[in-house]
Amino acid sequence: MSALDNPIIHYFEDITEGMTATFGKTVTEADILMFSGVSGDTNPVHLNDEYAKTTMFKGRIAHGMLSAGLISAVFGTKLPGPGCIYVNQSLKFKAPVKIGDTVVARVECTAKAEDKGFVTFRTQALVGDKVVIDGEATLMVPKRG
Repeated sequence: MSALDNPIIHYFEDITEGMTATFGKTVTEADILMFSGVSGDTNPVHLNDEYAKTTMFKGRIAHGMLSAGLISAVFGTKLPGPGCIYVNQSLKFKAPVKIGDTVVARVECTAKAEDKGFVTFRTQALVGDKVVIDGEATLMVPKRG
């Protein structure tokens, strides 16, 4: 059983600055193929090893948005959890992710807006100690009652 099977719900009132949550996944060949099919992004740097060897990455890399999707998984299942809605997300892609890399998405509450029920988070995706995505997100979070 994973965190995706047993979501945690944090209401707006439960969240405090500094709260964090993570979700990790090892990226597989199947993940890249499925993401390509769902997104329509068939860039050969993701799918064709011969082509990818000619790029600055010297091999295939995962779609950046596949790793960014793990950030969404944290929000939807752990912090805040079910019922939250994205308002915005900024992403800076800092390093490639390759097949076999384990990506850990991490979110940390940095601010709350009481009047709107918005919570701002620092968002990161890491492979080991290397930050591969850095960003910020604002979510609308349900209040109790």
